[in-house]
Amino acid sequence: MPTDDDDAWRAIVDNYGERAELDPEDGPEDGPDARLRDAAAPRPRESPAPTVSASWDDAYPDSDWTSDRFVPPPPPPVPRTTPVRTVAWAGVLGSPLALLACLLLQVPLPELLIAVLVAGFVGGFLYLVLTMDREPRDPDDDGAVL
Repeated sequence: MPTDDDDAWRAIVDNYGERAELDPEDGPEDGPDARLRDAAAPRPRESPAPTVSASWDDAYPDSDWTSDRFVPPPPPPVPRTTPVRTVAWAGVLGSPLALLACLLLQVPLPELLIAVLVAGFVGGFLYLVLTMDREPRDPDDDGAVL
């Protein structure tokens, strides 16, 4: 017993795109199901016979692709930092690590050494923040990398 949904679906399928043309040799298959089967049937692709080759590039020659391979430029050298900046980073990273290690290992520290480590952290942090660049390296750079 067909419902309204079945009729609506059949109408959509009947009116969708170009209708497939059936050859008379295919037999007396009529109706929307036959057209769907014919349209969905895989068609054999004509491809040249595979040849035995030494590498993948030889098997699939493409002069546009293989002749103009992308070679990236060499990377820029790693930037060097100043000795003062290195000391500031050592204070920012090393002071809390030293205090944490002494706390976990229950090593008693003199109050003067604790004050020096805290001052090293605060001084290094302030130095790094105050010497930061205020402008981007390239004003036209929006951060996208291609």
